[in-house]
Amino acid sequence: MGEILGAKKADFDLQRGVWRKPSHQTKQKRTEHLPLSAQAVVLVASLMEGSPGTEHLFPGNVAGAPLRDVKKFWASAMRQAEITGYRRHDNRHTFASHLVSSGLSLEIVGRLLGHTNPSTTKRYAHLADDPLRAAANRFASKMTDMRS
Repeated sequence: MGEILGAKKADFDLQRGVWRKPSHQTKQKRTEHLPLSAQAVVLVASLMEGSPGTEHLFPGNVAGAPLRDVKKFWASAMRQAEITGYRRHDNRHTFASHLVSSGLSLEIVGRLLGHTNPSTTKRYAHLADDPLRAAANRFASKMTDMRS
């Protein structure tokens, strides 16, 4: 959360579709280059246009400082949507689980999440039943083909 709230407009290269996260803002203390989806590029561009004259993507109430937290906003949004028990961090788990379940490797998903250790990504990526069932059926088909 701190990485995106502290992001500066200059950190985004929308022509290339990349967010350059400076080393002082990442947990690993190394610069990261994160490819953005086409939808994210459009969203970031609209945020930049919506806050002219500020260097931060999410400007705070204090001039020159970024937004510090979204707890109140999140709680309000969850209340209005009548959603309970869903934390902001659950978005990362959902993101990772869907990508791994669709066949992407832990390495690719880990890079998108900014993980340096695959075991960290493994904790995020909970496989849904469908891809596991498909894998079991694939093996069963091979066994059936071998008997034929």
